[in-house]
Amino acid sequence: MINRRNFLHAGALAAAGTALAGCAPKEQSTESAEPGKNIRHNPIGVSTYSFWQFNREPNDPPIEDIIDRVAAMGFDGVELLLVQMPSEETAYLNSLKRRAFHSGLDLMGFSTHQGFVSPHKESRDENIALTIRQVEMAYQLGIPTIRINTGRWGTSEDFDELMANRGIEPTLEGYTDEDGFAWVIDALEKVLPTAEKCGVVMGLENHWGLGRLPEGVLRIVNAIDSPWLRVTLDTGNFLEDPYDKLEQLAPYTSLVQAKTYYGGGNWYTLELDYPRIGEIMRKHNYKGYISLEMEGKEDPMVSVPKSLEVLRDAFWYEL
Repeated sequence: MINRRNFLHAGALAAAGTALAGCAPKEQSTESAEPGKNIRHNPIGVSTYSFWQFNREPNDPPIEDIIDRVAAMGFDGVELLLVQMPSEETAYLNSLKRRAFHSGLDLMGFSTHQGFVSPHKESRDENIALTIRQVEMAYQLGIPTIRINTGRWGTSEDFDELMANRGIEPTLEGYTDEDGFAWVIDALEKVLPTAEKCGVVMGLENHWGLGRLPEGVLRIVNAIDSPWLRVTLDTGNFLEDPYDKLEQLAPYTSLVQAKTYYGGGNWYTLELDYPRIGEIMRKHNYKGYISLEMEGKEDPMVSVPKSLEVLRDAFWYEL
């Protein structure tokens, strides 16, 4: 457990020198920036989720302390996980915005939760209103993109069962995925005017549910066909053969969420070849933020700075 005092005083940077161990397999891509190339590294942020992972009370450690610590670690920005935040009041949002600014960090992403896969119109309408509110919160915070989900059928007993089934779950009796896609597209079309008005890009994540595969994500994105609905590309949510799937979504990506698993993951561990993923994103001219989601069991004060070094080495582009 991380308490406030230990969090603020942990020797986070001492382990950074062992950065490359344990994040990628031995037989990984070897391309890196050649000496003499005029390059720029993608900006690297970190999600507050990396210090929380749904296994502590909200705001433990406080988000303000996370902002201070990741600024000291050398990150460029921070992504806020909404369910981790203790308040949605304007004064609190403004205090986070001020603190990040004074720490030299961008507030560059906002991870939110919603679910549109329901046969009940009242439930879908509630989630539409919820997402509109989340877009407006991102605008208040000065955050340019939010992570959104399709939602899922909810026929798994719990998340452990969903993960045991590799993210696959049956539809509700009497309904099909066709119904689900129609509900999600209709809902996001209703949120879209607010996103455009606020200048906030919604990034549909390759997450569980109808977004589990790239074909599902692209079906929704292409149906809506708006620059205000793009993709939040999560490197850790394709459990088999991820690289071709990541490449399918790369041209539509507004934010990359990059998973690492130091100490082993809570539900699964992936050996991701980040030089290869970096090459995919360069191929598609991605110059935006990489947001670290450290999902391993190792102390984040050790694993987060190690992960930063891995991502700095992998994500760059030529000027």
